[in-house]
Amino acid sequence: MHENEEYEKLRRIEIERIDKRRVKRIKDEDFYETLEEVFDKLTLMALYELINKGYIHVMYGVVNAGKEARVYWAEDAKGNDVAVKIYLTASAEFRRSILMYIEGDPRFTRVKRDTRSIIYVWARKEFKNLQRAFNAGVRVPEPYAVNKNILVMEFIGEDGVPAPLLKDYLPPNLEEFFLKVLNYVKLLYSKANLVHADLSEYNIMVWNDEPVFIDIGQAVLLSHPMAEEFLVRDLDNLLRFFYRNNVEVPELGEVLRWVKGQGSI
Repeated sequence: MHENEEYEKLRRIEIERIDKRRVKRIKDEDFYETLEEVFDKLTLMALYELINKGYIHVMYGVVNAGKEARVYWAEDAKGNDVAVKIYLTASAEFRRSILMYIEGDPRFTRVKRDTRSIIYVWARKEFKNLQRAFNAGVRVPEPYAVNKNILVMEFIGEDGVPAPLLKDYLPPNLEEFFLKVLNYVKLLYSKANLVHADLSEYNIMVWNDEPVFIDIGQAVLLSHPMAEEFLVRDLDNLLRFFYRNNVEVPELGEVLRWVKGQGSI
């Protein structure tokens, strides 16, 4: 089949596969506008490869739409819910903001500087970071596949409704939740050799009253020249949030030493 014909066929297939009842959560015009913006030709071809491999079978509506990416609720060939994160390849502003997290990472050297190449590297980086975190015992969405600017991972939520963010929902035992969050920060540091680098109530989901770290693409290895600065910022964000919500928190320096294995809290 000619490449252009295959592209148009796949576009029609994806539109036809949408479950109209579930898409009612968003306005139809918003959905189709998103479809046109996200599914450019190269993205559709990458999606087609993931469909052929069984990672994606049915695509439903958008569950999270940001300036840098769209996250879709989908099902794989076995009927399991998955999240499909598609990074926008036309976002030059996003490209500029992520370069400092890529530069200095030995896993990604000699990266081309055009926007699309940078976005492809970013998707691979998030996939690798999720693998490291998941294998270290940190609760993150389990990563399944990555192809170009598309990341397929575990869907955190139920029936297409994502779990709430910590900023929107406080679990009943917030003190215990706080300690689990800190323990994940330490596991991320000591076992995965990573610093999240953007950790706050905006990047922690609450699922079954347990923390789930998300949006881990910017996480850096401990060898990154700014790893220490990012770790301090992450811990400061967490301590301020939980303190504002009436949790007794330790001093920043104390927690920093504990994360590094140099003391207790």
